[in-house]
Amino acid sequence: MKNSFKNLTLPELKAKRDELNKKYMELRFQIVIGHVENPLLKRTMRRQIARLNTLIWQHELVKKT
Repeated sequence: MKNSFKNLTLPELKAKRDELNKKYMELRFQIVIGHVENPLLKRTMRRQIARLNTLIWQHELVKKT
């Protein structure tokens, strides 16, 4: 799962990040309510979002130079 984002284009990366952010917020609400089977999913989603943010930042850096 770590390297599955490297072959995506910049618009695809941004769309995936937005999708994961929405899922992450829903998961946070479910955790508060108490209806989550896998609480470690929050950590993995947070890390995936961070990976996407890093790749987006790298794409934008390359554009500027």
